[in-house]
Amino acid sequence: MKDHVTHPSHSIHPGTRIGAVTLRVADLARSLAFYQDTLGLAPVGTGRATTVLGAPHGVPLLSLRETPGARHVARAAGLYHFAVLLPSRVDLGRALKRLIDNGVRFGQSDHLVSEALYLSDPDGNGIEIYRDRPRSQWTWHGGMVEMAVDPLDLDSLLEEAGRSVTAESGAPADTRIGHLHLQVSDVDQAVRFYHGLIGFDITASFQGAAFLSAGGYHHHLGLNAWSSRGAPPAPADSSGLASFRIELPGREERDRVLSRLKAAGISAEEKDGSAVVRDPGNIAVELVAAPTR
Repeated sequence: MKDHVTHPSHSIHPGTRIGAVTLRVADLARSLAFYQDTLGLAPVGTGRATTVLGAPHGVPLLSLRETPGARHVARAAGLYHFAVLLPSRVDLGRALKRLIDNGVRFGQSDHLVSEALYLSDPDGNGIEIYRDRPRSQWTWHGGMVEMAVDPLDLDSLLEEAGRSVTAESGAPADTRIGHLHLQVSDVDQAVRFYHGLIGFDITASFQGAAFLSAGGYHHHLGLNAWSSRGAPPAPADSSGLASFRIELPGREERDRVLSRLKAAGISAEEKDGSAVVRDPGNIAVELVAAPTR
C-alpha cells in the first residue's frame, strides 16, 4: 500500500461508530438457529424475508436477509468479517465456552489491543468475537497503534468464564458491532474512499492491509486485498455483506460527511432516515445520524 498521511484534513467525528450489519443468507431458519445458539443473539425485529438480531434487551446488531440459493463467493470484494464486541473478558470466556459446547470450529488471536475468536456462519460469512483491553494498555507510535497476531490464552478465558456467577445465557445487553473488516479489490482505492472522503483516521498499516478508526479507537474498519486483489464486487445473489451502517453523532455530522462525498461526485440515496452511498466495492454504506453519546 502507498504511504498515506495518518489524519485527513477533515477527520470524522470521534463519536462515530459502526452500526448494524446486513447479511445475505441462503436459509434464514438455518442462520437464525446458528446465531442464537452460537452467539447468543435474539430476534429484535422482523420483516419480509428478514430478521433483525441483537443481544437480549440490546440494540440491533445484525439483519439477516434471506436470498434463496445464495452461495459464498470467496474471490470477490465484500465481507472479510464483522466483529462483535463484548464488554468484558468474562463475556469473551463465556462466548468461548458456548462455541466449544456447540462444537463450532474457531480460530483465535491476541492482538495486544484486544483478544479475539474467529469463526464462520453457515454461509461462509466471517465473524470475529472479541473484547478490548483498556485503552491505557494500548501502545501508539507516531499515530499508529501497535497490534499483533499472537496466540490467545484460551485456558485463562475459560477459567474466567468458570468464575462468572451470572445466570445470563445470551449475549450481554451492551454487546455491539465493534468493527468491520472488508476484503477489497484495491486497498489504496478503498483508503481514498473511507479515509480521504468519509474521514476515518489511519491507525495501522501492515501486510498490505489498512486499519482505520474514529476517535483514537484501534480500528473501526479493516481493508485488505489478501485474496481479492482486482476482484469484482460480490454478486447480488451471493451470500455476504449487503450493507452496513456508520453511525455519526447527529444530523450535522452526517451531513458534513455527505457534503464531502457529493463534492467528489458520489451520490446518496435517502432511505428510511439514512443516506446510502456505494463504496468502490459496491457495498451499500448507510450514513445514519445517531443520538449523541
